[in-house]
Parts: sequence; C-alpha cells; structure tokens
Amino acid sequence: MSTANQTASKSPPAARKRRRGKNIRPVATANTRVSGGRYAPLTPDQQQRIHQAALSILDTIGIAEMPDYAIKTVLDNGGRLCAGKRVCFPRELVERALGGVKKDIVLHGRKPGQALTLGGKNVYTGTGGAAPLMIDLDTGEYRDSTLLDLYNAARLVDTLDNVHFFSRSMVARDMPDALSLDVNTAYACLAGTSKHILTSVSTGANVQAVSDICFTLAGSEQAFLEAPFLSLNINHVVSPLRFSAEACDVLTAAARIGIPVHVNTFAQLGASSPVTIAGCLAQTMAESLAGLIYAWLVNPSASVIFGPRPMVTDLRTGAVAGGSGEQALLTAAAAQMSQFYGLPDSTIAGASDSKIADAQSGYEKCLSVSLAAQTGCNLITQACGMQAGLMACSFESYVIDNDMLGAILRSMSKIDVSDTTLDVDTVRNVVNGDGHYLGQSETLKRMQTDFLYPDIADRRDHAAWATGGSPDSRSVANARARQILQQHYPKHISDALDTVLRAEHRILLPRDKMTGP
Repeated sequence: MSTANQTASKSPPAARKRRRGKNIRPVATANTRVSGGRYAPLTPDQQQRIHQAALSILDTIGIAEMPDYAIKTVLDNGGRLCAGKRVCFPRELVERALGGVKKDIVLHGRKPGQALTLGGKNVYTGTGGAAPLMIDLDTGEYRDSTLLDLYNAARLVDTLDNVHFFSRSMVARDMPDALSLDVNTAYACLAGTSKHILTSVSTGANVQAVSDICFTLAGSEQAFLEAPFLSLNINHVVSPLRFSAEACDVLTAAARIGIPVHVNTFAQLGASSPVTIAGCLAQTMAESLAGLIYAWLVNPSASVIFGPRPMVTDLRTGAVAGGSGEQALLTAAAAQMSQFYGLPDSTIAGASDSKIADAQSGYEKCLSVSLAAQTGCNLITQACGMQAGLMACSFESYVIDNDMLGAILRSMSKIDVSDTTLDVDTVRNVVNGDGHYLGQSETLKRMQTDFLYPDIADRRDHAAWATGGSPDSRSVANARARQILQQHYPKHISDALDTVLRAEHRILLPRDKMTGP
C-alpha cells in the first residue's frame, strides 16, 4: 500500500465525510483584500520611454476640441495654444501636476469595512460597464436593460464578498430623459448596496442633482465630502487626442464640488490609437494625463483617479477583443504605468467576448483580471457580471465571477514562513501518532481563516454530483441568483430619507419593487 493510501486509511470516518460534503463552510474565511505588484510586463527603461513619448505628445501635438473655458484654464496655468486650436501641455506643467495632485484617496462605503484605500498596489475588484442589454434570468434571452435591473444588480452585489464596489453596470433604457437617467441611476445603486458606488452623469448641469442625493444621505455636504461613498466615471477623451465637451462639463462641475472623479480613456489599439502596444500606451498616457491635469487645475484638492483603459481591436472585424491575451497584457502594462506615476488608478478587466457564462467567459475573465490584479491595479472594474464584450449584463455571471474573483485574490496572498507555520514539532507528533493532521487544533483553526470556500464551484465527488442531478455552473448560479433576489431587500435608504428624496427628485423606481414578497 502506498504512503498516500496509508495516510488516507488512518483518516477518521467523520473527517472523510466532512471532506466530501459540498456545503461545509466555516464561520470565517480568508481575506480577499490584498496587494498585487508581483507581475511587471514593462522594464523600468521601457516605462521611462513610454513616459517620454507621452510627454512629447502632450507638448508637441496636444489635445483638440477643448471647450473655451477649459482652454483658458490650461493657458492660465502654463499651457499654450498650438496649431489648429490644439492645447499643448508643456513638460513643466505635467511634472508640476504630477507632483501636486492628491495621492492619498479613500473611497468609502456606508458600512464599516467597506472603505477602498487607493494608491500603492492595493487591489479591489468590482462591477462596471454601460451595458444596454440584460440576459434575462428567467428566459436566458437578451433584452433591453431597465432601472429595475440596475437596482437588482446592486442588491445582488451587496451580498457578494469578493466584489468590493458597485460600478453602474447597465443603462436604464426605460428612463425618459438624461436627468431622469442620471438621478435614478444614482438612486437605484445607492438603494441596492452600501458598497462604494461608481456612476456616470450625462451633463454638467446634472452633477448637482446627483450631489444633492449624496448630501441628503450623508447628512450634509461636508459629511459626504469627508467620506465620499459615490464617485463619477468620466470619459473625458474621444481618441485620438480630442476632449469631449459634454464630459469636460461633467469633470469641471464634479471637481469643483469635490466629488471624486475617474478620468478614463478608451483608446482602441489599431483603430483610435497606434497598432503597437507601446504606441497605444504612449497615447493613452497622454490622454489620461490631460484629464488628470485639467481636473487638478480646476481644483487642486480634487480626488482624481487615473483611468487608462486601452482596448484591443480585433482587426478582422473592428470589434473590441476584450477577452484576448493581448488585452490582458495591455491592461497590465497600463496599470504598471499608473504606478510609474504614483497615481491611484483603475482599469477594465473581465470584458469577455463570450455571450453567456461559459468556459470561454471563465478563462477570458480569469486571465485579464489576474494580470491586472497581479500588477497591482487599485480598482478593477467590469471584473464580474459582463458578457458579449460589455454589451450585456448577467446575474448568473455575477455569482459565478464572485467565486472566480475570490480564487484570484486569494492566490495573491503572501505566504507566511515562520517557526509557527513550519511547525516541525507537530510534524514529528503526527507521523509518530495518528498519521494525519485532521484532528490537530491548528488545522481546525486555520480551516476558519486560511481558506476561501466557493459558493458556486462544486467540489463533491462524481457520484455525489451525479446523484444531485449533474448540475453545471450556470444552473447553480441561476438558482443562487434567484435565491438572493428573492430574499435580500436591503434598507440602505431609510423611509424618512426616501420620502425626502422622492419629494425633491423624480424617482421612478417603484417602492413596491423594493420590498420582498
């Protein structure tokens, strides 16, 4: 008999039974708030060369189509107007902004333990996107996404431990106008989860309405600004090297108020940026820095999150190839450049091209999220729940991807090597005694702290799985999502505050949809 079989034969029957069980879950599990930084696709020299190219782009080519008020802001602070009314950013201005912009940013939730401390190589994973479509939980068919879908997504994510923040993941296509969309999107997110919210605003004029909702929930403007639980995604650039006037209005209004802003860029490699990774990165850094500098000039105390999100194009079709190996590499390199600048940052990873939560979805998301996390990106958005190249949202994917995110984050934990963990005395006692470690107090203790147990993944043996109906991950996830949505109706907005908000704003989410059956 082999040594392995001898050891197995000595395992107590009760212990063997426990190992076969599917739903055994300790009171506590391993932490998934970790740091990355072990993966670095760019050498220091390569980072410096990309930086110098970005400086050259800003200094000699500049940014087009900036609104006149934004042009004046930059020119009054050392910028200059170049040919074609392009705004050029001299190297001195770039370096001054990088030295002055706020680095210590904390994005808060509304419950203890939900704060996201940005900077360094802290890693947090969350949702994201602006999907126009929803994969219906009942039919499996694609359909237009609604405000109720957004609220349901938020309360689903409210229960998922490895999803650290909720970024608006779909567009409520049943809203009648832009103001209703912006106000109700913020409301639905804030009603559904206490985790930090990332959302978007359509126009600068609508920023105040969303701000007022936050001030009401926080108790005052000062209370919100001291612990902001909502921030704004702002895509300030239309690549290559043009500002969006509408987004610039939003950026200006938000920075002046003090709402944290994410300056995001989405150059497509081979389409709206050079076809090489190095060239794409240089242009992306220039575009992202332009937004960062402008926000800093508007308000030197503003919390600005650097959001370079270059995307790979499938040059056969022109579509985004979010699940490709090139995309994973490009995303990691962009995150590494953010660290080069010492800036709190965010990126997109998890933009699978698969249409459903299948094997393709799993390997594409796992690859891109793993590389971004291992590089040390602070906020990884679109890390869960999205399908079809970010065009559709799936509740099944949320719960499956929560398992995936837990495994990725747990794999990044540091290994403790010490006298306690080596524990040679216990090895001696076990091999001269029972021949297994299942009865050791340290084993039970660490079962509750050192392991992350999946909610969806099936670890039963084949016989037990077959007896249980041979379920696949999608069917298990579908049932789990239904269970959560039937049971979890959080009360993150009190009745009194809800009455105030509905009196001041046109809230279109029916109250009867926000309570259980």
